[in-house]
Amino acid sequence: MDVLNKVPVREQDAKVRATNFEEVCLGYNQDEAMEEAARCINCKNAQCIKGCPVAINIPGFIEKVKEGDIESAYQVISASSALPAVCGRVCPQESQCEGKCIRGIKGEPISIGKLERFVADWAREKGIKPEGAKEKKGKKVAVIGSGPAGLTCAGDLAKMGYEVTIFEALHEPGGVLVYGIPEFRLPKEDVVKKEIQNVESLGVKIETNVIVGKSVTIDELLNEEGFSAVFIGSGAGLPKFMGISGENANGVFSANEYLTRSNLMKAFREDSDTPIMRGKKVAVVGGGNVAMDAARTALRLGAEVHIVYRRSEEELPARVEEVHHAKEEGIIFDLLTNPVEILEDENNWVCGMKCIRMELGEPDASGRRRPVEVPGSEFVIDCDTVIMSLGTSPNPLISSTTQGLETNKWKCIVADEEFGKTSKEGVYAGGDAVTGAATVILAMGAGKAGAKGIDEYLSK
Repeated sequence: MDVLNKVPVREQDAKVRATNFEEVCLGYNQDEAMEEAARCINCKNAQCIKGCPVAINIPGFIEKVKEGDIESAYQVISASSALPAVCGRVCPQESQCEGKCIRGIKGEPISIGKLERFVADWAREKGIKPEGAKEKKGKKVAVIGSGPAGLTCAGDLAKMGYEVTIFEALHEPGGVLVYGIPEFRLPKEDVVKKEIQNVESLGVKIETNVIVGKSVTIDELLNEEGFSAVFIGSGAGLPKFMGISGENANGVFSANEYLTRSNLMKAFREDSDTPIMRGKKVAVVGGGNVAMDAARTALRLGAEVHIVYRRSEEELPARVEEVHHAKEEGIIFDLLTNPVEILEDENNWVCGMKCIRMELGEPDASGRRRPVEVPGSEFVIDCDTVIMSLGTSPNPLISSTTQGLETNKWKCIVADEEFGKTSKEGVYAGGDAVTGAATVILAMGAGKAGAKGIDEYLSK
């Protein structure tokens, strides 16, 4: 057995997957999982746990996989994580648990994410559910938003014995898991829906089509509806734009709208009634995971796709795996390139994007080298569709309709990092609504912190 290198993970061939929306990574079977688990040296001072925002007992579950006791491995994971099949697919393990793995000092780290995915998928196929509360506490908690922060907070509170209701603005629960992440990375029916059902099996109720701030306010939930505490996990769904000329042209989209049409509204399917722009040449502006998702979706809808990013590949914020997959599939990377104008034809449709070359100067406040324009280097990218993927901010509806809820200059809710406590009594918050757009697992960590804070508050 090769202890220095990961057991390879099977994937769809790049040329084949670029034409379909089926999952790219096929995951481990049990023999492969047990072989990979056997590489773990079961450290006494496990750094991998410190790298996990939800503090899964990683050596504990891997040890059970080694033994072939997959059901016990699942219970170890689900004690800490409400969404293991999701995390095993979309977490940036390379910068978290796997990034801390001692095995990675000499050789490759343990493939923790793929093992987590295997265990969660095995449990789902066997119909195994997480263990719920043994005693009820007789108190009601409202959770706003059914994304990763809300689902995690709700699941943890239900395990503690609270009666939890999630209020979701959209017609389907899941938040960014259903509207933001494409099918080829995260299957909706087989994975997301089943993970949500696991949370519901703990006793959590989910009410959809409830827009908190319009349908009902937080003050009404606390004062009239009998809830003892509220957790806000409403995410950050308000897209940002560059403010350059031509952004209002036909054929310019936010990545949020583009992905929501495809993922939530199923526009990628031939039998869908939802329209989506099937451009011939698409430019995606941005370098994060959402930009990769939008680019790879546009590719599958038949376009030639360019990723336009103002820094170099080294500074790309997207996961290494996503960049690798995008390149394999044929997406063109225009790096050190910044848009300055979107060009329109006589009917106000996109007909190109004027850009300028960049070079990297001194580091800025983020520690990354600041991109600087190269004079006289303007050129035009030929395109008929532009997708802006520049990040998102929280919708101000909740904060503007809740008395005494403090926000910062970015309209993010101000909350204590350790417990999610806000300026309003009995109200806690976490995830993108507090931090701005971040990762699924960081939102889950915030959901756990919020559940802990609410339990402490209601136990006084």
